[in-house]
Amino acid sequence: MTLVTPAGFRPDDNRSYAPHDELPAGSDLAVDLPNDADPTVLAPRIGDIALIRIPFPTYGDGRGFSIARELREMGYAGTLRASGYVISDQFRHALQSGFDEVEIDDALAARQPEELWQVEDWKSYRAKLVQGAA
Repeated sequence: MTLVTPAGFRPDDNRSYAPHDELPAGSDLAVDLPNDADPTVLAPRIGDIALIRIPFPTYGDGRGFSIARELREMGYAGTLRASGYVISDQFRHALQSGFDEVEIDDALAARQPEELWQVEDWKSYRAKLVQGAA
């Protein structure tokens, strides 16, 4: 697996993930949250969670974007990781939704090399409108 961040590719950190409905005691947890789960179930332990991984089972399933936004609106300040079928064209939207990084398999990393994931020149639609009006 490869992790895609705004700074580029890096190797997977091979963390172990707890299921969202069986959180162990302690802090600095990494949690798998299914894309059909209600993110508010994590609210009581949100301060104990360092990383939340949300799966994207297909390219056309965008529920994870909404979950990421909801978690940020709940005040979650840890790392949000999208995992699965996210392509470089969706990376900017993933970042705007609240994700920090995307976990992709090595085959996708080979098909869509690091330079396709660069976000340096990307601006939001709103930023482009404001810039164009000035």
